[in-house]
Amino acid sequence: MSKTPYTTLIRAEQLTELQASGQPHMVFDCSFDLGQPALGRQQYLQAHIPGAVYADLDQDLSAKHGVPGSDGSVAVSQADQPASGGRHPLPSRERFSVWLSSVGFSNDMQAVVYDRNGANFCGRLWWMLKWAGHDAVAVLDGGLQAWQAAGQQVNQGAEPSHFQTTFTLQPPLRRLVSADMVLSGLGSEAQTLIDARAPARYRGEVEPLDPVAGHIPGALNRPFSENLAADGRFKPRELLRAEFQQLLGERTGESVVHQCGSGVSAIPNLLAMELAGLGQSSLFAGSWSEWCADATRPVARG
Repeated sequence: MSKTPYTTLIRAEQLTELQASGQPHMVFDCSFDLGQPALGRQQYLQAHIPGAVYADLDQDLSAKHGVPGSDGSVAVSQADQPASGGRHPLPSRERFSVWLSSVGFSNDMQAVVYDRNGANFCGRLWWMLKWAGHDAVAVLDGGLQAWQAAGQQVNQGAEPSHFQTTFTLQPPLRRLVSADMVLSGLGSEAQTLIDARAPARYRGEVEPLDPVAGHIPGALNRPFSENLAADGRFKPRELLRAEFQQLLGERTGESVVHQCGSGVSAIPNLLAMELAGLGQSSLFAGSWSEWCADATRPVARG
C-alpha cells in the first residue's frame, strides 16, 4: 500500500480521491436494521456507493446461532467455534478471513466501511478488520448521507462479483475480552466498563431485546449516539476527549472495556476514544446479551 492508509475516519472527498488514485481498495456498505434484518440489503440495492460490497451483520459479520460447539458441548475446530457469545456472536477470525477472501478483499487493500445508521453497524466491520490484523480500514464519516450531501453518485442494484482472493490473517490489532475476563475484573481499577446502550436500558427500566434488564455492575453509561454531531459526523477530537475524560475521571483509556447489548453499538464509543487520542480500549463482544444469559453473573439496576 503506497500511500499512508486511512485507519480511523475518511471524508467523502477523500474517498473520491482514493477511488481516482488507482490504489487498491474496497468499499463496504454495512447498512442494517435490527427490527427488519432484510431491510439493509434492500436499502443497498436502492442506493449505494459505486462498487460497494454489501456486508450483512447477521450473515457475514456474525456467527450463526446454534452452530455445533457454540455451547461448548461438542468439540469442533477452531474455525467453527464462535469467538464470542451473545445475540451477534463474533465468527472466528478464520471464518471471517474466508468471507473476506470470498468477496475479493486482500491484504494490500484499503477498506472503507459505511452505513446509513450513524456508524452503528459499519463500526463492527472496522473493528473486525483490525482484529484480523488489517490496519488500513476507515469509517466514512457521516455515512451514505454525507456521500450524497457531497453530490456524489450512487448506484442501484447488484454489483459485479469480485474474483476470490486469499486474505491472510495477521496478529490482532485490537483486544477482545470474554465474559469470564470481565467477571474477573469487576471491582478492579484495571477494568473500566462503558455501556453504550440507551440510558433507560442501562438502568434496567426497559429491555426490548434481552431476557434480563439491567447492566453489568460498575459499568458507566455513554450512549453511542453521543459521539455524533447534528450532521451525523463524529464530533471534533477535542470535544470527544473532554466528554470521555469527564466520564472516566481518573481512569485510563487503556482500562476501558466497551460493551452494549450485543457488541455492535459499543464500537462507535471505542472508535471515538481513539479519535480523542485516549488510546486503544477493549471490546466485550458478547456484551449484555451474553452476560445476562448466565444467571450466576451479577446484575445492577438504576
